[in-house]
Amino acid sequence: MADITRLTEVIEPEAKALGFELVRVKLAGSGEERTLQVMAEDPATGQLVVDQCMALSRRISDRIDAIEEAGEELVRGAYNLEVSSPGIDRPLTRAKDYAQWAGHEANLSLAEPVGEHRRLRGELIGIEGGVVTIEDRKAGRMEVPLTTISSAKLVLTDKLIAASRPLDMTGAEEIEDVSEEEKATD
Repeated sequence: MADITRLTEVIEPEAKALGFELVRVKLAGSGEERTLQVMAEDPATGQLVVDQCMALSRRISDRIDAIEEAGEELVRGAYNLEVSSPGIDRPLTRAKDYAQWAGHEANLSLAEPVGEHRRLRGELIGIEGGVVTIEDRKAGRMEVPLTTISSAKLVLTDKLIAASRPLDMTGAEEIEDVSEEEKATD
């Protein structure tokens, strides 16, 4: 299994060198179907356009290759590298995300229950002193230590869509779908 902390140490400087902020590093899937997912954003826009994703992907790939050629195995076996923008219904991974997206609906999954609750859904109130406050639909106002949140994501709502900057699709028309047959002949 890959060490996500070590991968983040390798990937984050590559994102910063391009002026981006790292949102999340995650290894998903199993066997030959594993994907190293890297999510980053341009602080000026809150997203990455296709050209930015490609530039970051190349830097990460080159850096991982160099480290592995020097003898350190970062990810055992084959995997696909996927670099993307967080999207509108983005994951909340940093303390600043809870402050920035206060007033919007979110789903929180907790590693440890708070009261009787392991999942919360409702309006984010904010974060203070490492404690996230959410107005849960069923439980009411709940205060949850950030360290107990295993995953969190914004819920796609009309309010969130209205608050999000328009997506820039520059370069998307240049992406070419390649069928499995075409991949096999390459």
